[in-house]
Amino acid sequence: MAYTDDQAQAQDFLQETFIKVWQHLPEFRGDAKVSTWIYRIAINTCLTYIRSKKKFVYQILPTSFDPVYDSSFDEKEQQLNQLYKAIHQLPEADRLIISMVLEELPYDEIAEVMNIKEGNLRVKIHRIKQQLTTLFFSDEYI
Repeated sequence: MAYTDDQAQAQDFLQETFIKVWQHLPEFRGDAKVSTWIYRIAINTCLTYIRSKKKFVYQILPTSFDPVYDSSFDEKEQQLNQLYKAIHQLPEADRLIISMVLEELPYDEIAEVMNIKEGNLRVKIHRIKQQLTTLFFSDEYI
């Protein structure tokens, strides 16, 4: 969902990922964990689609949000939606990193997927969290 706001598109990404995993299973060398390999396929599937179809459009969000309560969503769902909107404003690499963090992948696996050192990853995560905090709370709670 970090790459699309459309639930159906996310399901398509998932389906395409498992098709590619099945097709390329004989090519798996075992250099990394199977989960890391599959995650990398999923990421590449999403990014390839987004780049090729040019359907990923950045939307400029208003600088402030009206504190209107929508009775169909509870407060946590609204906050989660707002968090995803903030994540969509991040650069592509940062979105990828924070998505893996939110999925609770171990830092060593994230570092391997991103092809960076774990210490560098920790610094990036800290900076991404700072950016998200700024985006998430800008003008809303002040």
